[in-house]
Amino acid sequence: MTPASHLPTITLGPNGPTVPALGVGTWAWGDSLFWDYGKAYGDRDLQEAFQTALESGLTLFDTAEVYGLGRSERLIGQFLQQSGQRAAIATKYFPLPWRFSQQALADALTASLERLQVASIELYQIHWPLDFLLGQKGLMEALAKEVHNGRVKTVGVSNYSAQQMRQAHRYLADQGVPLAVNQVQYSLLNRKIETNGVLETARELGVTILAYSPLAQGLLTGKYTQNADLKPAGARRLDPRFTAKGLALLQPLLQALQEIGEQRDRTPAQVALNWLVAQGNVLPIPGAKNARQAAQNAGALGWELASEDQERLSQLTQAYR
Repeated sequence: MTPASHLPTITLGPNGPTVPALGVGTWAWGDSLFWDYGKAYGDRDLQEAFQTALESGLTLFDTAEVYGLGRSERLIGQFLQQSGQRAAIATKYFPLPWRFSQQALADALTASLERLQVASIELYQIHWPLDFLLGQKGLMEALAKEVHNGRVKTVGVSNYSAQQMRQAHRYLADQGVPLAVNQVQYSLLNRKIETNGVLETARELGVTILAYSPLAQGLLTGKYTQNADLKPAGARRLDPRFTAKGLALLQPLLQALQEIGEQRDRTPAQVALNWLVAQGNVLPIPGAKNARQAAQNAGALGWELASEDQERLSQLTQAYR
């Protein structure tokens, strides 16, 4: 494994914090609706994942107030206190219809900071491009206030289109605050941001792409194959991609990930994550539900795919652009 001090880094936005080029997504921490928290894994597993990530040099943890209805934030706060170490925390605000004032965002941030047991965070994001009565201008002004108040270092959006991102960037610029990130789904099995203008606009504006579900909710780990008996838990059982027919369609890609990984002594997941990092201006945030997954994720950094391997994977996944 590459020493933590030698991991590649990325700066959030034009002048935000510099963090490792891979983060940790914590959607599954405390969530028993979509994920199988409390059954297949519990708090001890998550604490070990947290500690292993830190020891591996992965110090950015991305959460949200809605993950586990606040439990994800509480767990991170608890783990932070118990570890006594520093981490970069990103969380998100969900613009619900009844949150129609800028004060609602300030109050939500206060609640998130209390759950996280910190005075400030590195990144605060609008979870979805919903605005209802407040409007995007009001949302961006509320975000900018928190930067000026010192409770947030950088601000971002999530799931915004190219046009929505450009608008948010403009409103923030009026307040003297840059737009640091747009967190969107991006993986070898979901490359839409390459063709819908999001990736191009992000590069133009100096906005970092935070790639969530970079392993396509486990499909790119190689754990699920058409001949294996293993089935995903939770809502993923309903995803047709996890059926024998769906997995058969993915077989050429899964085989390529396996072959490239074997040549480099890496896992399919590490190869898939490294491909994303190689796209530039992209920070993947794969989930980790235990120490083994956290260590595996960290192994995606510190090496580079050969250009011919990048091209092979790109060609195999053209249909997902």
